[in-house]
Amino acid sequence: MKKNVLLITGWGGGTKLLQPLKQQLEAIDFQVKLLNIFDVLDAVTLQKNIEVAKEFDVLIGWSLGGQLATILADQISKQYQQNKILITLGSNPCFVANENWQTAMDQPIFQAFKQSFKTDAVATLKKFGFMVCQGTENTKQDFLMLQSLIQPQNLDVLNAGLNCLEQLNNVDILEKYTGHQLHIFAKQDFLVSYKVARNLQKLSANFLEVELILGSHGFPIFNTEDVISKISQYLSKIKQI
Repeated sequence: MKKNVLLITGWGGGTKLLQPLKQQLEAIDFQVKLLNIFDVLDAVTLQKNIEVAKEFDVLIGWSLGGQLATILADQISKQYQQNKILITLGSNPCFVANENWQTAMDQPIFQAFKQSFKTDAVATLKKFGFMVCQGTENTKQDFLMLQSLIQPQNLDVLNAGLNCLEQLNNVDILEKYTGHQLHIFAKQDFLVSYKVARNLQKLSANFLEVELILGSHGFPIFNTEDVISKISQYLSKIKQI
């Protein structure tokens, strides 16, 4: 029986960015639904997406999408006593640094970005797109590819996404989650340091694993085969347990 996968995209670009990843997952016999980011801080919107996500076996999210997938997995576990397989891609459980989680974006830098988005959303999205690609030799080439895939986004959704990035701290959720979880990071990621992987390895969760691959923050777009390899190996291993 095919496993159903809910694949949640990151902030700023829309679902088309993860279409190649979706297609490759389908090529190895998964059924995949792509989902754009949503306002997890709104109780009604959250519950609506919990009801969608509970029908899937595996929840995968990139960047902010990984934080959203984590919230969904936690709520499904609490409300329905079902443990979904959780996989995050380049996702920091706490995107903005605080005294207990330093491996994240400094608060002043995030606030400046947020203000820049309010002042000129188009220019800020373009700058963000470059940061997604930054860190590898192919940055310029990848940026052009990224620009060709980005879809126009609802500004209210993007603003809500920034609020989520600012406020969410899923560290405790990951530590207490009793289901299987895999977190993949890229060594050249400009937005989410691969050092987050070390932090996660220190958590006491029973079924938490991390993997490192080469690439920028956009590795689910530009290093799709490596991501598919890690995911398929992981899911095969779980199946054997």
